Amino acid sequence: MLKQFLSKLPRNKKLDGVLDESSRVDSSSRPSSSMHNHDSPIVPGKNHNRSHTAAGGSGNSSAAKRTSSVFPTSTVSGIEPLVPFKDIPNSEKMNLFVSKLSLCCVTFDFTDPGKNIMEKDVKRRTLIELVEFVASGSVKFTEPAILAMCRMCAINLFRVFPPNYRSSRFLGGSGGSGGGGGENDDDEPSFDPAWPHLQIVYDLLLKCVSSPCLDAKVAKKYIDHSFISKLLELFDSEDPRERDCLKTIMHRVYGKFMVHRPYIRKSINNLFYRFVFETERHNGIAELLEIFGSIISGFALPLKEEHKIFLWRVLIPLHKPKSMGVYFQQLSYCITQFIDKEPKLASIVIRGMLKYWPITNSQKEVMFLGELEEILEVINMVEFQRVMVPLFWRIGCCINSCHFQVAERALFLWNNDHIVNLIAHNRQVILPIIFPALDRNCQGHWNQAVLNLTHNVRKMFVEMDEKLYLSCLTQFKEEEALLSSEAEKRKEAWKQLEKAASLQPVIGNTAVLVSPI
Repeated sequence: MLKQFLSKLPRNKKLDGVLDESSRVDSSSRPSSSMHNHDSPIVPGKNHNRSHTAAGGSGNSSAAKRTSSVFPTSTVSGIEPLVPFKDIPNSEKMNLFVSKLSLCCVTFDFTDPGKNIMEKDVKRRTLIELVEFVASGSVKFTEPAILAMCRMCAINLFRVFPPNYRSSRFLGGSGGSGGGGGENDDDEPSFDPAWPHLQIVYDLLLKCVSSPCLDAKVAKKYIDHSFISKLLELFDSEDPRERDCLKTIMHRVYGKFMVHRPYIRKSINNLFYRFVFETERHNGIAELLEIFGSIISGFALPLKEEHKIFLWRVLIPLHKPKSMGVYFQQLSYCITQFIDKEPKLASIVIRGMLKYWPITNSQKEVMFLGELEEILEVINMVEFQRVMVPLFWRIGCCINSCHFQVAERALFLWNNDHIVNLIAHNRQVILPIIFPALDRNCQGHWNQAVLNLTHNVRKMFVEMDEKLYLSCLTQFKEEEALLSSEAEKRKEAWKQLEKAASLQPVIGNTAVLVSPI
């Protein structure tokens, strides 16, 4: 019934040219050929000999009857692509699978919903049928089928994204925060109009990679480094749905193709390097970090030097960009995974965070303090003692912050029992560092909540060691008195200089000290 309906439709000459060119390319392809020869959509030629159009006047009338008005007959074993899988024997199903994949290599413009409606619908139903066939796992994939699958995915998925005009508008084209982060966090995500079609292609690729019928030893020739690189480039898509699908597919590829694991890690590292040190623009950093979080959890102990270098050169510098808030949770998870694997890395991470501490960005400072608390919860005493002096000097600065959220978050560290225990064991070193900040807050911080928290922390130190607290108080008062005395001496010295200068006669072009009125 569908074929009779389609045969009555007017022919689309432009589409016919595309499809005939596709058929000729398909017929000339061989399993041993590289998929990179077909990784871009087919461009229609100007002079096409449409064999299926001329078939109506030839003696091959049966072939003409089996050809759809929308899509040409596949050249694979003479099988009509629109035939359902259930209507042919198992021995021919893989040929039909290749035929349907070749049919789906035609691309359409989805920016115009009213264009090629019938063709798009036929292709959509064919893709859904392919997904169901792969999910059934009834037939083992042959090498020509894997080649056709990779080629179809390359033609439909691999594309160049337009410039991110929204990011350029907010940032003036400078290398500020990355796309989708920083100043333009409140922007709604951009959705690809072709997503209903792309989603089925992604689902088909996912089911194919996950299928037990796919032999990784054969598939690795076609799902190769170039194919993986193209997939990773798609993570810069502005559509969060596409990035989520890519994340799942990359998980499966990493798990199935062990031979490609070093290359995948290296390629993702390069994306991170470019983001941190060059552009600070990328839409998929959060998803890539989520993939790496799973990879880190599978690292064997002791950790290889390669993995430690990744922590120091990639994960810690990722604290630097302004758009860190977009991927903060995933970054924090990766850092915690490393410390769980090897606790002695905690001091290295804290020193790195102090290096990139956001002095003028209060929102990032609150996030840093949150991540710092997670690290201090799992740090051991030896590693804590290595970094406690610079760490609590920075925490003291945060306690004195005029931004109440920064000061409040820093004081909340004393609500953590493990951190309080670390501080109590090292109070002889920590209290002298932190005492001036606590005293200045008590003398007059503008925020009442911060003031109350400061009093509570000071009370905790008194209960820990009252003698040490009084000693620090005495020393602090002596230092304040000394500073006040030095300030008075400087003020008096300037007064004497002003007086001496006012008594000197003015000669020529000599500069004159004018007293304020």
